[in-house]
Amino acid sequence: MSDSVDKWVRPEIRELSAYHVPNASGFIKLDAMENPYHWPDAMVKEWLEILRNTELNRYPDPAASELSKQLRNSMHVPASMQLLLGNGSDELIQMIMMAVSGANRIVMSPEPGFVMYKMIATFLNMPFVGVPLKKDFSLDSQAMLKAIKQHDPAVVFLAYPNNPTGNLFADDVIEEILHASNGLVVLDEAYHAFAGKTWMDKLEKYENLLVMRTVSKMGLAGLRLGLLAGSPRWLGEFDKVRLPYNINVLTQASARFALQNQRILDEQTAHIRADRDTMYDELCAIDSIDVFPSQANFILFRTRQIDATSVFEMLKKEKILIKNLSTAGGLLSDCLRVTVGTPEENAAFLFALKDVLS
Repeated sequence: MSDSVDKWVRPEIRELSAYHVPNASGFIKLDAMENPYHWPDAMVKEWLEILRNTELNRYPDPAASELSKQLRNSMHVPASMQLLLGNGSDELIQMIMMAVSGANRIVMSPEPGFVMYKMIATFLNMPFVGVPLKKDFSLDSQAMLKAIKQHDPAVVFLAYPNNPTGNLFADDVIEEILHASNGLVVLDEAYHAFAGKTWMDKLEKYENLLVMRTVSKMGLAGLRLGLLAGSPRWLGEFDKVRLPYNINVLTQASARFALQNQRILDEQTAHIRADRDTMYDELCAIDSIDVFPSQANFILFRTRQIDATSVFEMLKKEKILIKNLSTAGGLLSDCLRVTVGTPEENAAFLFALKDVLS
């Protein structure tokens, strides 16, 4: 059997490790950029009634038409632009790459960045070019433009804000990338709810610009729903590689209901933004770490006196789970990323971190 696996599974796939999600049972879970808040009881009761009347024996609306209308309004998508929905933004990333893949077609993104750009490129046998960020995690304009000229990428992914660093890239550098690119430039706005800035209103200005979002960070991570906005010419082609019925009936019903109650989601997001700023100030007061500004719902920091992996493991012993990014090396050496949780969770994390570092 092992000989058959080695023969038929591509070497680059065999060399990969599966995407690992640690078991968080019993932990204060601050590692996955989730909204920590539940819905009010009355809202949950109303939602369950909707689910009770959802027909599981029928296939879902293949175009998710009603949900798309609500998302268009909620996300302020320009009327001339088209929407394409995916099972999370990961599926949308995959659809984009599948549609533009070919011999020597390049995928490009700054690094460190969202790991799925490189992983999905590998899945599809597309070369990936990562362009290092500057030491302050800003875009290196000269390096990006040089790489675009050299490799002529089919698609450039820019996370805005960037994951895992949390910062927004400069608008003027993004405009330079758009003008220099013959292929697509995708602005991945997964954390738009916390950023206060968007490129959605610039879609009509740049024909090679697409904007991607997810509802996960709005408190709907369990639904796995992403959206891509852009020119109908582009999205019409991507729709051809979309698997049928990719947005199931429970996701469609639940997301429609949630968007009808967006005021609740927006209030939760506002709390998280305020708590992020409070946590940032608290972390900055700790002398033995360097803290990086964030426009997302997480904060990146670097340890100085104790290596990050040791800090990570000591926090795990205290039943607090954050993300250890130090193993990636490079600019992320000795870096840890903490998601903004409830005030109580944040206080427990800060207390434990100060104790570990003392």
